[in-house]
Amino acid sequence: MEPHIDATPVPPLDALPLPRPQSQPQPPTAHITSTADRGSFCLAVCSCGWKGPARRSRDLARKDAAGHEAPDTP
Repeated sequence: MEPHIDATPVPPLDALPLPRPQSQPQPPTAHITSTADRGSFCLAVCSCGWKGPARRSRDLARKDAAGHEAPDTP
């Protein structure tokens, strides 16, 4: 078998730098809430991943979302 004359030489693996770890995505600074319908239920959801309890009342789901957005007060 003849060697490939036109082949590009490849450096050994230990000569290449290791890939840098990707930076972790930063969570959003503001909470963006909305409501989502699931059948006959409505629940509040947030961009941070939080989910409120399922409610039959959209108004209660909106209040859950507003309570999540509000800063904690001592």
